This record gives sequence, C-alpha cells and structure tokens, in this order.
Amino acid sequence: MKSLSILFFTVLLLPGISLSDCLIRGTGDMGVIVERAAGSLKVVDTTHHNTLFQVEGLGDLSHASAVYSRDERYVYVFGRDGGLTKVDILCGRIVKRIIQGGNSIGGAISQDGSLIAVSNYKPGGVKIFSADDLSLIADIPATTVTDRDGNKKGSKTVGLVDAPDQRFVVSLYDSGESWIIDMSDPAKPAIQRFENIGSLPYDGLVTPNGRYYIAGLFGQDGLSLLDLWHPEKGTRLILDDYGRGQKKLPVYKMPHLEGWAMADDRAFLPAVGQHAVLVVDSKDWKEIKQIPVHGQPVFVMARPDGRQIWVNFAFPHNDTIQVIDTETLEIINTLKPGKGTLHMEFSPRGESVWISVRDKDEVQVYATRTQELTHRLPVDKPSGIFFTSRAHQTGL
Repeated sequence: MKSLSILFFTVLLLPGISLSDCLIRGTGDMGVIVERAAGSLKVVDTTHHNTLFQVEGLGDLSHASAVYSRDERYVYVFGRDGGLTKVDILCGRIVKRIIQGGNSIGGAISQDGSLIAVSNYKPGGVKIFSADDLSLIADIPATTVTDRDGNKKGSKTVGLVDAPDQRFVVSLYDSGESWIIDMSDPAKPAIQRFENIGSLPYDGLVTPNGRYYIAGLFGQDGLSLLDLWHPEKGTRLILDDYGRGQKKLPVYKMPHLEGWAMADDRAFLPAVGQHAVLVVDSKDWKEIKQIPVHGQPVFVMARPDGRQIWVNFAFPHNDTIQVIDTETLEIINTLKPGKGTLHMEFSPRGESVWISVRDKDEVQVYATRTQELTHRLPVDKPSGIFFTSRAHQTGL
C-alpha cells in the first residue's frame, strides 16, 4: 500500500515540480482573474479573499475566457492571439501552451471533460483538442464567405458552448448559421448545419439544463432559438419586436450572452442597442417586460439562488452596477465601483460577488445580501473572473 500511495502523488505532479511547489488542498473555493494588459492570471482563494499564485506568459488576454477540467485542477484559457493555455492552479504553473489560430474568441469543454473546443475569427472554424495534452483531434473549417473586398475567407465562429451528449454548438457570424458538432466519436465529428438563422449572430448561450441554444443577432432585432432536444425542428426567431419603433443607440461593446440570467422560469437578457434588460418567459420565449437601466447592458447575471440580477454596462456608463429584484422586477440598488467595471463572478453559493474594476487596478468583493463592499484585491487591469464552480455547469 505504501508504494501505491507514493505512485499516486507522483503522477499528480508535473515534470520538474516538487510536491513542496504545489498546494495540497481542495479547489472548490479557488478561481482565476485575468490580468488583460500583462497577459497573466491571478489564482485566488474565494474564502480568504487572497491571491495564491500569479501565472505569467499567457499572451494576448484582451478578450480572454476560460473553462475548467471536471476535477477543477486545470483551467484552459483562450486568448485573443489564438493561444490555448492549460494552467495547473494547484501549482501555479503553465502545463502547456499552443497557438492554435490567428484570432480566437472563446471555447468550451466537452460534457465528459476530455475535449477542448476553440472558436476562431481567423481563419474561422472550430478546432478541437485533447484536454490531456492539447493535441489536435479535429479541425472543422467554417463556411467560406466573400468579404467587402471580394476576398474569400472563413466565417468568424462565435458563441461556442458545450451541450449534453458530447456535443458543441456554435454560430457563424458572417454566414448566419448555427452548427451542432457531435463529438461522440472523436474520429468522426458529425455536423448538423442550420442556415439562415438571422443576420450577424454575434454570441450564443445554452440554457442551464442544456436544452435550448440561443444566438444573439447584431444585424436585426431578435434572437435565434434552437431546441437541442428536437433539432429536427430547426431554428426560430424569438423577441423579434423588442426594439421595434425605438431608436438604435451606438453599440460600444457587444453584450455577452453567456452572462445572461435564469430565475423563476424567466430569462433576463441584455438588449442590443437599448438601455434595457429584457425579461422573457422561458416557457414560450415571449417578452414579459423591459426594465430600463443605466446604460447598455454587457453582463446580466443572476445570483446562484436567482433572487437578484446584477448588471454592468458598456462605455460610457461602465462605472456602474445595478441590482434588480427578480420578484418585483425593480432596480433595488445602484453601485459605483469605478471606471472600467468589466466583469462579475458570484461565489459558488452566492454570498458574494467579485467585480473587476480595470481603471482602479483592483477587484472589489460585495456581500450580495447587503450590496456592501467587503474586500479589495490589487489586480493589474483585471477583466474576466472565473471560479472553479464553472466546472460543473453546462455552457460555462
């Protein structure tokens, strides 16, 4: 038994890293914060509100996102420069880093945790890698389109999410499509294409139960809905009249649909080009109400129990957070964390929310019950915050 114990600890460690270099602890209250300008991560402890490691050398993190391995030990970071980096958060080290494309916009991890998918602006398409060693499993090119100069190129891929049954779903910005990519047989990816879903899909999300995939449309009002239980029914347009008769405002930053909210059978979505949060009945996908807010919403996020919605905003209103009560659908508080309030992340059970404030070089932590500031952490130009609880949530 003694020899087996020694073997167990040996295989957990990376080459060249001793046991004393790594933490021996659970990862359930850990996470990472992206330092976008420095190209680095801070590994943090959400219980004690402190930094455990700083990991450098991750490239261009100007639009970075991340997913976790199912054991919550490894975080996979998708950089804007096409970089895909696997980081061990218990050792604070990069395990492997590759440049898989020219310009990538995000990614997802498969239901069983074995595959990492990356969506690319350039050259377009989706690449799928082994979560173990980042070796290439599949290279799926996007539909070819003609740009304004008459040149042929692959469509940008956006809104890539994981879905049940070892599938990924993605939308194609230039060609107006959504695809289901079935990776149940990694050697033979099966692609189901849905064309003419709407003009310029810019992002996508999957509902927490994994049933519905929704693509936001930049080129027209409305969203595209795909029922993943019944893909044979194709896509349909929902909320196609929410902006009708209203003047479109300049869009300084696209809303992030992965930061949407579900609470009490209602969906809360950011309206494109409007100072409003849309409240939608998730049973029939019809609008219930528009909640006027401080600016153009970027993230509209629910506290884990669904009792509150926290909203941040695009420039020039990006110094503000508003809190919405999901029972009354009224704004109950307006906070002013500071300029460059970019991202939010709730602790796993929702007693606190961490907010990146870029222009103050800090992350602020608020108690959600009182909406009072409780902690500040120095972070160099923080943006995305990703906690390990995401490892067990579909679409995150």
